[in-house]
Amino acid sequence: MTPSHQYPLGVPMSLARRAALLGWAERHGAAIVEDDYDSEFRYSDRPLEPLQSLDRAGRVVYVGSFAKTLLPALRLGFLVPPASLRPALVAAKRLADWHVEPAAQAALADFIDEGLLRRHVRTVTRVYAARHELVTTAARGPLADRFTPVPSSAGLHVTLLAAPHVDVPRTLARLRDADVAVEGLAGFYTSAAPADGLVIGYGMITARDLPAALDLLDRASRPLG
Repeated sequence: MTPSHQYPLGVPMSLARRAALLGWAERHGAAIVEDDYDSEFRYSDRPLEPLQSLDRAGRVVYVGSFAKTLLPALRLGFLVPPASLRPALVAAKRLADWHVEPAAQAALADFIDEGLLRRHVRTVTRVYAARHELVTTAARGPLADRFTPVPSSAGLHVTLLAAPHVDVPRTLARLRDADVAVEGLAGFYTSAAPADGLVIGYGMITARDLPAALDLLDRASRPLG
């Protein structure tokens, strides 16, 4: 589960649904794996408490990684399991590969202990917040007659729902021809009548280059003629 930030719409799970999910897991003897990805990057609301903080029955395994907060090549993650699952998880790890690269783990532990990770996250959150603001401002301004942004105050992407008159496949093709990478929302659905729109990621583009890309989106999504 990703209760704090669902992809691609970015909506959080309500408190009522969280309680219902925990109740279901307890009744069925199930475990919930909570991936709290993007929780570090919130731009307006206070940080959301993870599902694990509500768990009183020991059903939630909290997992995460440092792929977005530091760099994907680090290849280090973590999990915080209920006490009842720790012996089985330790045994499974020993059967699998004994350990991961110890020098990287030790360096990262020192980085965290010295407060450097917290400082780094604060810095990059300001960077991503500026990009988030550029996308949402364009969605409320020049793009407002064609797209409606899905409210989201976290993460590294913004989803725009397309108006019925927008030709999303043609827009995506024109953006690809201009070397602008945007994903179509319909590809995330399995239903016969999916919602249509765009998923705009801003993790790999600078605030300096983003306005030009948004201008291309503006022109690419306009009707021909």
